[in-house]
Amino acid sequence: MIIDFHTHVFPDKIASRTVSYLAERGSLPPYSDGTATGLKEKMKEAGIDVSVSLPVLTSPEQFDSVNRYARSLNEAFSDTSPRIISFGGIHPRCEDIEGKMKFLFECGFLGVKIHPDYQDTFIDDEGYIRILESAKKYGLIVVTHSGPDAAYMDREPKCTPERVLALYGRVPYGKLVLSHYGANKMWEEVYDALAGLDLYFDTSLILPEIDRGVFKKILKKHGDDKILFATDSPWNDVKGDVKILKSYALEKETEEKILFKNAKKLLKI
Repeated sequence: MIIDFHTHVFPDKIASRTVSYLAERGSLPPYSDGTATGLKEKMKEAGIDVSVSLPVLTSPEQFDSVNRYARSLNEAFSDTSPRIISFGGIHPRCEDIEGKMKFLFECGFLGVKIHPDYQDTFIDDEGYIRILESAKKYGLIVVTHSGPDAAYMDREPKCTPERVLALYGRVPYGKLVLSHYGANKMWEEVYDALAGLDLYFDTSLILPEIDRGVFKKILKKHGDDKILFATDSPWNDVKGDVKILKSYALEKETEEKILFKNAKKLLKI
């Protein structure tokens, strides 16, 4: 079994232009068309059983429309093989954050995605504090982009290990997932500040780039119970990422934890 904990799916009518825009903005060639059908094709090619789709709100006003589409994905793919599980999305400037998080919980979402760079808000902002407090109350997973983002390399990163540490000091929460192995391209800081804390790192986007020694150094300190296999599809080659991870020749139990056991436990599936 393999679970991809970090993918993106867009409605069919906007997928082409959205993927083209993001690809140009971040200089990232897409590996699929960004639709649910395209993701399922890549999942089948790579032997992925479950993918988690992570929607991003770039403004508070998108709350209803984005989460309506996310709910439709869960309704359409809950009993399919392979399966797509969509999280909800929320913005730190949404009104009544606690009420909206309760709504997402009652809709059956298992978690939410936040993206400090796309939402132009530092991760230790009070809005994110309220999101984490509410997530903790309702048992929701929170996945955040962390480290520099390809589309905003000319700006100060909004989610750095230092700021995550400040957030964690306010709201320590074991269901917080830091994308890109703790912080994209900031892995020495991840090792020093975050490795070993009670939170998760996912492997989205980083496997073709990160030095194997650095990967294993962080893995050893953080522990194999808190690492989640993820690709960031359509921005990474799903089949290629599986191949890279398996080439690390990790112990069988460690590899299985990363590929599916940790995610299965976190998602309660």
